[in-house]
Amino acid sequence: MSINSDYYLARAAECAVEAQQTRLANVRERCLRSEAAWRAMAARLASSEAKRQTSAEEKNAQVMTVRRSSDRR
Repeated sequence: MSINSDYYLARAAECAVEAQQTRLANVRERCLRSEAAWRAMAARLASSEAKRQTSAEEKNAQVMTVRRSSDRR
């Protein structure tokens, strides 16, 4: 199973709802910490995906440059 940032954001939303619904301060704090952690994981994953995409595009551009220069010979 491939996890994407939507999964992490859904878990964060669940934690936020649970935090709003509870009356216990320690449970609320735990839920809010969990929400923050899920959101941080989503942000890290999004950043990694963006870097991976940029890297793939750069590599593709390099390959195309090499192909063009070898075609001219």
